[in-house]
Amino acid sequence: MNPYIVTADWLNENLNNKDLVILDARQSNNKAGLVSTFENIQIKGAIHFDIKKQFSDLESAYPNMLLDAVHFEKKCQELGINQNSKIVVYDDLGIYTSPRVWWMFRIMGHKNVAVLDGGLPEWSMKNYSTESFGSTSKIRKGNFKAAFQVEKVVDLNFVKENINTEERIVIDARSSGRFNGTTPEPRKGLRGGNIPKSISLPFQMVLENGKFKSFEEIQVVFDNLSIKKEDALIFSCGSGITACIIYMASEMISDNPKAIYDGSWTEWAQEV
Repeated sequence: MNPYIVTADWLNENLNNKDLVILDARQSNNKAGLVSTFENIQIKGAIHFDIKKQFSDLESAYPNMLLDAVHFEKKCQELGINQNSKIVVYDDLGIYTSPRVWWMFRIMGHKNVAVLDGGLPEWSMKNYSTESFGSTSKIRKGNFKAAFQVEKVVDLNFVKENINTEERIVIDARSSGRFNGTTPEPRKGLRGGNIPKSISLPFQMVLENGKFKSFEEIQVVFDNLSIKKEDALIFSCGSGITACIIYMASEMISDNPKAIYDGSWTEWAQEV
């Protein structure tokens, strides 16, 4: 299985693999203003991976903050995920929340995970098997184990210090309007702008028609920002969701050090 993306054709051909786990990562709404037309269906056999209510730190003051390894492991076991599971994650917008889930599993040490390129829209267009959303058969507890990869995430203090050290380049996945402060933030009362010395790369720049662009096209996107393959990177956005899209795109073309700033602009704008 490709460690980044799989096609709808590949997934359909492998539906009967006993180790396959399909995770539906949709959210009921999003700050990008995107709208799904697939609210009532899911891929046959999929399990809902609820980022907001189950796989975020609900005690945090900020949205979508990563769970600690102990709780992540427990929640994955409850979904029937095993150490040897081959995980394919998708969302109902094409590519939006699924890379966040991909990153979560990678940071927890599970490498056998990929995103369905094109997501549910692509699957539906191919007329592959679907069922009513929420249709889940009885789940047996899994034996998933988390092995936290601390280097794949950074906090507020790290990013603040990085402004002076410039050890890493901070790349922001929000729209250019939000980055420049010319478009209001979707979260009420949150100021606009950007982290000092960060650069803008709206997540849509690495996507086309709900899918990732080719590796060659993604390379051009990063080349146009004068980012070298050896540069260490930090990815940010509004609340850690779309940052994972450009993180994943970067991972496809280079193995340089990279991390997500999990608090992202929602934390930065309130704390700095």
